[in-house]
Order: sequence, then structure tokens, then C-alpha cells
Amino acid sequence: MADMIRDAADAVRKAIGKRKPEVALVLGSGLGFLGDEIADAVRLPYATIPGFPQPTVQGHAGELIAGTLEGRGVIAQSGRFHMYEGHPDAVVALPVRVFATLGVRTLIVTNAAGGIRRTFRPGSLMLIADHINTTGRFPLSGPLLEGEERFPDMSDPYDAELRTVARRIAAEERIPLEEGTYAATLGPAYETRAEIEMLKRVGADAVGMSTVPEVIVARARGMRCIGISTVTNLAAGLGAPTLSHAEVLETANRVKGDLARLVRGIVRSL
Repeated sequence: MADMIRDAADAVRKAIGKRKPEVALVLGSGLGFLGDEIADAVRLPYATIPGFPQPTVQGHAGELIAGTLEGRGVIAQSGRFHMYEGHPDAVVALPVRVFATLGVRTLIVTNAAGGIRRTFRPGSLMLIADHINTTGRFPLSGPLLEGEERFPDMSDPYDAELRTVARRIAAEERIPLEEGTYAATLGPAYETRAEIEMLKRVGADAVGMSTVPEVIVARARGMRCIGISTVTNLAAGLGAPTLSHAEVLETANRVKGDLARLVRGIVRSL
């Protein structure tokens, strides 16, 4: 694993030249448009980076984008690797480990999620205050890697100061912003009504199939994290009789302006 991280980081470093990313953005389903907001950008297809597989899910482009956003050096991961695609935990978390190796200290994660809280509607934005890992998978399993904590503190994985910044930006920009707990499932099937009821009872406000492995590794590397979910649909039993990925992408596109302004404001405030 250490060799894979080193080889991938070397390839990215060579490709981006003198650019020094301080902030990494992980872009979820249908949220790749944020990569188009990056100035002076260089794009690296995953095929050119050792260890990076090509995403197979619609709405995930499959490239890293390095440049500047609001005057800050950033690198964006446009397209995730998901555990439900058959990737090991180590591969899912590889981009975050590469970002840390490049010197990134702040991670902004976005995702598309199903809304569990009754007040949510498709298009709601939720600032992630905490998460629940129901995947049964942990990306820190195995030998301890250099630069990582064996037992990272996960009592406050989403940085409190950054969440305060996000709430301030949302108020200034008049962007409706909820806050809640995100539950991660392994997928790829959407949850049953009974599973949604269970998640609601244990405190989840939204549910998705990503984000948590990345945040766990980022915290083990000492990175500050902030997460934003776009509630693209209501979870099973709470909205439409059937769920579809097309609905996810359509809703993500509808609210992209608010999300872009919020992310830009957060980066500007760092």
C-alpha cells in the first residue's frame, strides 16, 4: 500500500507542476460541476495515475483537477471509487492518502444522499455534523501506514470551526442549510423501508454510500474535514414509490448554484 500511495502521489505531483494544493474537494454523484469552477486547471484522467481505477457510476467523471479556487490552491476528485464497485477499502481511500502526501490539510467532501429527516425535501443541503458507519468496513484495517494514527479520535470528525464558517457563509448568501448526521451503507441497493426506519431510530438524518471511508482516513492523517450532503431524494417509504439514480443526478443539477456558492465561500474563508 505504501508503494501505491508513493507512486500515485509522484505521478500527480509531476503532472501538476508548481501547483501546491492546500484544499482537496471530493465531488459526489452529479456534483462534478464544481471542478469547472477551478481556475488555471490541469486535469489528470485516472488512467494516468497508478492505482486509480476508472469509476463505473454515471455522474462520476474520473479525473483529478488541480488549480485555484478563490485564490487557494485546490485539487478536486471528480469521481469516487465505491466499495460497492468491488474496490478494497485501501483503494477507496487512496485519493485521500495521496492528497495528504501532497500536503493538503483540509478536505471538503460532498455527496448525494437520501433524506431521512421528515423536514427534508429533494434539493435540501445538509451540513454533516457526524456520521454513522454501517458498512462493516474500515479503511484503517491492516498494517499501520506511515503518517497515520492507529486510533484516530472520531468524536468530532467534521471540524467544528469549519462548520461554523459554513453556517455563516450560508446565512450571508441566503442559502438554506440544514445540519445533521449522515449514515453510510455499503450499497449498491437502496435501503428498504425497514432499514430506513432503523437508521432514523439510531439518529441518522440522511443516508448514502460514500464519504465515511474518506473522512476516517483524513482524520488518521490529521486533516480537517467538512462535509455537505445534497439531499437528492427522500429515502425509502418517505417519498416517491421508487428510487432512481436519474432522480439523484437531476436534483443535484438543480441545486448546483447554491452548493457552488457555499463551497466557494468556505474555501475563501480558510
